[in-house]
Amino acid sequence: MAKQGQCIGVAPQDQSRGIAPTDQSRPAQHLDRTIVLIGLMGAGKSCVGRRLAARLGVAFIDSDVEFEAAAGCSISDYFAKHGEAAFRDGERKVIARLMEGEPCVLATGGGAFIDPDTRARIKAGALSVWIRADLDLLVKRTSGRDHRPLLKTGDPREILSRLMDARYPIYAEADVIVDSTDEPPEVTVAKIIQELEKI
Repeated sequence: MAKQGQCIGVAPQDQSRGIAPTDQSRPAQHLDRTIVLIGLMGAGKSCVGRRLAARLGVAFIDSDVEFEAAAGCSISDYFAKHGEAAFRDGERKVIARLMEGEPCVLATGGGAFIDPDTRARIKAGALSVWIRADLDLLVKRTSGRDHRPLLKTGDPREILSRLMDARYPIYAEADVIVDSTDEPPEVTVAKIIQELEKI
């Protein structure tokens, strides 16, 4: 059980000051390994990740943004030109590179943790957090947006439901699981920090 003021993956600057979900004035602690956010599109990984990184005093990185910078085009365009297999290969390489850097909060694409190599790398060198959301919320958050290639191939609700069936059992291998609800992202951030302190 973690001592007061400590959580797994976090090296405290001051043992008397921990991560307090309800006290924004307390200084953050330094991570000794990256926190990787996983979950389906629309779960809120990027939105929550930025706020979590700010609370912890570390950088926030979105692997999708990094992929697009490396590829020189959008993920949607890359899918159209090269296919999903090529994208997954590139995504694997980008995440491996990012995990070699300084500890940070890293938001990953919905399929990243499904890849066995990427999942093994995350398990070996990072702390994974699954932001879990129900189907209605995912549909609401992804509707009206055209930058998600997997949702362009049919009915978004049916596709998301199918992805949930296939991916949720694998996401369940994450170190920490928190539920995302239709509330401000700060609520999910607080849940994550509370769960980290329990480990």
